[in-house]
Amino acid sequence: MTNHEGISFISEQVSHHPPMSCGHAENEHFMYDVTSKLRTKYLGNSLDVYPVGRTRVTLKKTGEVLDLVPPPTKVNNLIFGRTWLDSPGEMVMSNLMTGDKAVLYFHPCGWFGSGRYEVDGYVYNKDEEPKLLMTGKWNSSLSYQPCDMEGEPLPGTELKEVWRVADVPENDKFQYTYFAHKLNSFDTAPQKLLSSDSRLRPDRCALEQGNLSKAGVEKTRLEERQRAEKNHREATKQEFTPKWFQLTGEITSTPWGDMEIYEYNGKYAEYRMEVEASPSAADIDDKNLDFNPWQFEESQIRGA
Repeated sequence: MTNHEGISFISEQVSHHPPMSCGHAENEHFMYDVTSKLRTKYLGNSLDVYPVGRTRVTLKKTGEVLDLVPPPTKVNNLIFGRTWLDSPGEMVMSNLMTGDKAVLYFHPCGWFGSGRYEVDGYVYNKDEEPKLLMTGKWNSSLSYQPCDMEGEPLPGTELKEVWRVADVPENDKFQYTYFAHKLNSFDTAPQKLLSSDSRLRPDRCALEQGNLSKAGVEKTRLEERQRAEKNHREATKQEFTPKWFQLTGEITSTPWGDMEIYEYNGKYAEYRMEVEASPSAADIDDKNLDFNPWQFEESQIRGA
């Protein structure tokens, strides 16, 4: 959960079997909704990650809905060598109102890094005719140019930059992007964080302070508590119920399988309104809050 430059964002794990997560972000211009369930394939020294899910952006001014299907991700050198990520394949964004779509191809990284980060593709109209060619690198910038039916640049036109990554903040020791810094900073956090906000994770706080030993201990402790909660839930035959999202009954198809869709229930906005109306909210130091994402009290688990 965070507030970033006018955007209110809430995310939650909505299912444990199989693991599924949801997110909702909103400002005056758009709404962003995602239901995500990853499928993986272990290949020895690498791991393929398939993004089973649905991502949609609703433009408030026009009511248009954009549907996004991202490419898969490959985690290389899991055991030997330096671990690094690649995302080879197609990303498709479709306008469900007009039928227009953008298809971008993320090039696989070749020998000695050739082709790494490179992206090429086209924007098509509803009749599948290319109208714009797009090119660039997903870690730096993207540009577009009008094209003909063959996908070649139109005479008299030139490439125009449409997006550029923000500069990395000065004195960055975490190798975060500008967006990741804003997303994880207490400076951009709303008043009275949820106790489940990942900013409050003790392993993360230790890592931020450079205490790797404590970070490892705290991470292990959290994982053990997660397993204990899972075992207690199964032993007592209790269903996990998400707090901020609800099941819709809708099933969506992806290139990697079907999945059920959750939707934001609006309760987080109600919570924020109550907090902002409370005169005591400004007196709370969020950094002193305890991380508590748990469904059960620790005494309940120990006594089971």
